[in-house]
Amino acid sequence: MIDFYPQIKLAHIVAIVCSGVLFFMRGSALLAGMRWPMAAPVRYLSYGIDTVLLTAAMMLLTILPGALFANGWLLVKVMLVVCYIVLGVFALRRGRSQNVRGVAFAAALLVYAQVYFTARTHHPLGVLYLWFA
Repeated sequence: MIDFYPQIKLAHIVAIVCSGVLFFMRGSALLAGMRWPMAAPVRYLSYGIDTVLLTAAMMLLTILPGALFANGWLLVKVMLVVCYIVLGVFALRRGRSQNVRGVAFAAALLVYAQVYFTARTHHPLGVLYLWFA
């Protein structure tokens, strides 16, 4: 399985970018009052991308060494992903007003950026680590 690590990691990264771009497009369009972001094909595309993303993540978890979990950055990343999902649900579906959806959308984008920097730096502080290191 370790032989496929580069391909799995690439699939994971591509899925991350696709998921983020689609979320940004859907959230921006919803805030602009468009209806296409909630259409079934767009939702199913999102589900498909997220399935690839989570499958690749689980595959990476199974082949990476256990020492990777010693410094805590991966746990922080997973907790941030959960926050991103909750904020995304409020931004796209559950927000009761346009203001709530807008704030949830902006917060979700900030959390997405923090997840990215946490993964890139392999440090729990993510972007803060870059600023203060």
